[in-house]
Amino acid sequence: MLICRTNDVCRKDVILLNEIRLPAHRPVRDVLEGPRVRLEPVMRSRHLHDLFVTGHEGEAGKRVWDWLGYGPFVDEAAMGEWLDQCSTAADPLFFAIVDRSDNRAKGMCSFLRIAPEQGTIEIGHIWFSPVLQKTASATEGLFLLMDEAMSVLGYRRLEWKCNAENHASREAALRLGFTFEGIFRQHLVVKGRNRDTAWFSILDSEWPTRRDALLAWLAPENFDSGGRQKRSLERSRCSGA
Repeated sequence: MLICRTNDVCRKDVILLNEIRLPAHRPVRDVLEGPRVRLEPVMRSRHLHDLFVTGHEGEAGKRVWDWLGYGPFVDEAAMGEWLDQCSTAADPLFFAIVDRSDNRAKGMCSFLRIAPEQGTIEIGHIWFSPVLQKTASATEGLFLLMDEAMSVLGYRRLEWKCNAENHASREAALRLGFTFEGIFRQHLVVKGRNRDTAWFSILDSEWPTRRDALLAWLAPENFDSGGRQKRSLERSRCSGA
């Protein structure tokens, strides 16, 4: 936002308090719909079996938990107890990522560190089953969460944090249009190991162009008959699509 004072000196970093619309709205347990996936508030009775199978099948399935503070689970009952906690929590607010092609849950994501009074919110607790990883459906699932936060709920800052050694997560954040802000050294201890945390953000002033690029990339005409992208998301963003 650009604000000009009476002396005609303009500063891009000055935002008057009355220009900030707060508080933002708190997210609720609504279903978020996309053409490829649906984000459903997580529920043990609805999602447990799919999530356990897809998140524990073979070594690739179990590796989805490597960077998270929980999992893999010893059995379906243990994961069910964890999902019970997830389903009643307001922050984090968990969603199952349901593939509309077969109506099966294949991953999870959440809103967390929700601060409507400051207009800040984070997306995290993200894990994709091997069949969902590196697909347009995975990107669409995250877009639905991002768009809900920024376009619908009115947040002014969207955050993404991850273990600094999790290069896949860092690359995903940059691909989606987040800006790298730095490293919090010795920030947490996760599963008995030190975690330096990488911080990323998107601001409300940046969101319209990020949103346009994501929509252009997700459009059906950007994929050939085999489902392969014609233009990368980075290229869509750089071209201003």
